[in-house]
Amino acid sequence: MPDLREKVAIITGASSGIGKGTAVEFAQLGAHLALTGRNQENLQATAKACVEAGSPEDKILLVTGDICDEEVRINLVDQTVQKFGRIDVLVNNAGSFMRGTLETTAMADYDRIMDVNVRSVVRLTQLCIPHLTKTKGAIVNVSSVNGIRGFSGCLAYCMSKSALDQFTRCVALEQASKQIRVNSVNPGVITTEIFRRAGLNDEEKHAKYMEHHKTTHPLGRVGDVSEVAKTIAFLASSDASFITGALVSVDGGRHAFCPR
Repeated sequence: MPDLREKVAIITGASSGIGKGTAVEFAQLGAHLALTGRNQENLQATAKACVEAGSPEDKILLVTGDICDEEVRINLVDQTVQKFGRIDVLVNNAGSFMRGTLETTAMADYDRIMDVNVRSVVRLTQLCIPHLTKTKGAIVNVSSVNGIRGFSGCLAYCMSKSALDQFTRCVALEQASKQIRVNSVNPGVITTEIFRRAGLNDEEKHAKYMEHHKTTHPLGRVGDVSEVAKTIAFLASSDASFITGALVSVDGGRHAFCPR
């Protein structure tokens, strides 16, 4: 198992889904956690799950707020350093999914997707770099198979994740001389609440959607949060010490799939 004992990790979007699963995985591996999300109740539930996984309560920092808010980003970094003295890992997980084609995507919605999925990542990473330089730390960005492959019906989301992938590559090159490693995970369809939040909240339609996507992944199923979280933990750890600028697909082979 990767060793994250006493590593200080910031995880955004930690109140649900992949962010929550990653926080619990990091807790099991001994990390000190700075967790942020918009929903305070859900964030506290994540903290409780981390304690149950073995993390001491005093080694968990919670910062509630919208990651698109500059004050929230600054507070997150400042409070993390004040509490733990350093930053070793940044997991840029907070993200938003939206359906829409070129004709149906309102520019306000486009701007929001880009703000959450790209701009907030760029800015938070800028704030963390001075601290990661001191620790020769690691950054893991949570992207998507949609950043690698084109899909109709979610244009802005695909564009945002493609931009995030290029950000990963470029920053990996820029920061390599400081021994800061930068990688992405690119999940396929994972069992989380993201599709319900994007409007697929009818239980029957959601079930059909998930059942259909068993056929779009060569391994014949959708993924589990823990499978993505374990990959993030690996990339954040010294086990991945010679990996940087990589886009790691956690998608049951979907990125390589061509329907016939």
